Amino acid sequence: MNKQTSSVLMMIRPAHFGFNSETAENNYFQKKIPAGSVDETARQARDEFDAFVDVLRSNEIEVLVFEDTIAPKTPDAVFPNNWISFHSEGSIVTYPMYAPSRRSERREDILQYFIDNFHLSEYLDLNSFEDENLFLEGTGSMILDRVSKIAYACRSERTAEALFLDFCSKFDYRPVLFDASDESGQPIYHTNVVMCVGTEVVVVCLEAIKDLTVRKFIQETIAASGKAILEISLDQVHAFAGNMLQVENKKGELFIIMSRTALDALDMQQREVLGANSKILAVQIPLIEQLGGGSARCMLAEVFLEKKI
Repeated sequence: MNKQTSSVLMMIRPAHFGFNSETAENNYFQKKIPAGSVDETARQARDEFDAFVDVLRSNEIEVLVFEDTIAPKTPDAVFPNNWISFHSEGSIVTYPMYAPSRRSERREDILQYFIDNFHLSEYLDLNSFEDENLFLEGTGSMILDRVSKIAYACRSERTAEALFLDFCSKFDYRPVLFDASDESGQPIYHTNVVMCVGTEVVVVCLEAIKDLTVRKFIQETIAASGKAILEISLDQVHAFAGNMLQVENKKGELFIIMSRTALDALDMQQREVLGANSKILAVQIPLIEQLGGGSARCMLAEVFLEKKI
C-alpha cells in the first residue's frame, strides 16, 4: 500500500555551497546577497544544515546524512531531491538536470548504499536525456500524491512534458500538467515552490495558475482526491511557503517541515490548518534559501524503500 509520508529522509551535508550563476538563469528565487568569503559562506551553510538535522532527529525523524564531495565542487548538492527519488514499489529514479554544474551531484556511492541496505527492484536512469536537452528534476519538478496516484507538474525549462508523461506512464500516475508563473509572467522554475501534497491538505498557489479553466481543473482534481486546499499567495511563495514537506517519525507522528521564513509568511488561520494533524517544524536556513533559491523541502529526499534486515 502506498503511503504519502516517509519516515526516512536523505540529506547531503554541503561542502561548497554558494551562489550558482547557472541555476540563476531560471531560478528567480536566488538572490546574490552580500556574503562572506567562499569558505565562510560554505561554513554558514553547514551550520544551517547541521541545525536542521538536529531539529529532525530531536523529533525522532530518521535522517540519512551523506557528506558532499570535496571534488568535484557541487554548490547545490544540499538539494538532493532534484536528482534522485525513491518509491515504495522498490524503485530508485535518477533524473536529468538542467544545469551542467549540478550533474555531478549524482553519486554512485550513494546509489550503492541504498542497493546494499534497502530492498530494490528497479533502478531507472533518465540521465541520458540531458544529451537531448530534456530535463526532469525529480520531486522539484513533480509533486506526487502517492496515495491517489496523481502527479502534478508545472511546465518549465527544468520540466519536460515528454519526460513527465513517460514517468507517469511508467509508475502509473495520473499526470496533471499546468503552467504557473509569477507576477511578471516568469515561469515558476520548480513545482515544489508552489505546491505541497500532504495526507489531508494540499498547499497550492492558485494565483500562479493564470488560466482560470486550468485553475478550476486543479481545484476539482484536488477535491476529488479527498484533500482540502490551503491556498497561498504569490507573496507567500516568494517566502518559500509552498516549499514544505509532510513526513512522519519513528512513532508514526506527522510533521510538516518548512523554513522559518515560510512560517513567518503564513497567517494564523493557515498555520492552524497545517497544524491540525501535524506538528510544524520551522528551521532557520536563510543563507541556503537566499543564495540557493530553494528551501526546506528541496533539502529532503524521501526514502520509501524497505530496509533489509
